[in-house]
Amino acid sequence: MNNDSVTFFRMIRDFLGVFMTNQKGASDHTVRSYRQTLNQLLDYLSEKIDVKKFELSFNDISIGSIEGFLDYGEMNLNWNVGTRNQKLAAIKSFLKFAGNHESTLSAHYLEICSIPVKNPQKRQNIDFFTEDELGILLSQPDQRRKKDVRNLTMMILMYDTGCRIQELLDLRVHNVHLDDRCPSATINGKGKKTRIVPLMEKTVEHLKKYMSLYFPDGPGDDDLLFYTIHNGERTSMSQDNVQKFIDGYCQKAKEKGLEIRSHIYCHMFRHSRATHLYRNGMALPLVSEWLGHVNINTTRDYYANADIEMKRKAINEATSLINPIRSKEYSFDYDNDEELLKKLYGLA
Repeated sequence: MNNDSVTFFRMIRDFLGVFMTNQKGASDHTVRSYRQTLNQLLDYLSEKIDVKKFELSFNDISIGSIEGFLDYGEMNLNWNVGTRNQKLAAIKSFLKFAGNHESTLSAHYLEICSIPVKNPQKRQNIDFFTEDELGILLSQPDQRRKKDVRNLTMMILMYDTGCRIQELLDLRVHNVHLDDRCPSATINGKGKKTRIVPLMEKTVEHLKKYMSLYFPDGPGDDDLLFYTIHNGERTSMSQDNVQKFIDGYCQKAKEKGLEIRSHIYCHMFRHSRATHLYRNGMALPLVSEWLGHVNINTTRDYYANADIEMKRKAINEATSLINPIRSKEYSFDYDNDEELLKKLYGLA
């Protein structure tokens, strides 16, 4: 590494490890989000300029490179306008920090400040896959392979709970309650908001099979539920790793001539499950609670206004018979099950 690269990476380290954590007191979620943004930026710059990451420096930061990065994210990584603006805010925050600590770097911050926050377009319908597509996707993992058992379990749990990808990766063993009368998962969401989501019987079966393979000697309560092995140690999986195996299964299905889109991104599991539940008769307030939305208007904007199908079709069950994670009749009588209602509202 040359001196410019050393300065660049030391500034990143101090920004994330000292300023964001100790001085600003940002939440773990915010620090993780900023770290992900900077990692994505480094990946983009390294590939675009065709240099190794450790050779990057502030000299590679320009209005053109940042605009290119933001456009790339929208076109290739499925960022919406809100995500794009969050990425820009993270980069501006880092460059402002760098400029405050080294005056010669202020020019980079001032240049990037000229990139405007993008105004959101009129809200479009959310992107979700059909239950048939879900069935195709879940049929691709080979259950004779240990890693495929894990991947299938992760996809089923992500769909069944509607959790965000990072919420899934943050789950600990003690967050899943498989032997309760009403099995559930405790999910720690954005803004330190916790919600308890019931699990379907088929999901519980897959989780138990997965845990027997990945925790043969029994797990510790604080162990990560899903992990990867790095240098002999269990570590958290990355979002990119999850997206990579999902894309691989989509490609595998396409090669078989099956009707499925080429790219299903992680957040689509959340959108799809919520849409399926709402379309199949689950009341909007319960969908809102299940998603962990603070304001029901958020849920209404995304799902009630997006689902034209509901205007002409009514389905009695919350999860239809063709849903591939359903193994048998399962009652979703939310009105008469007080314990389930308590779990949904965090009272149990």
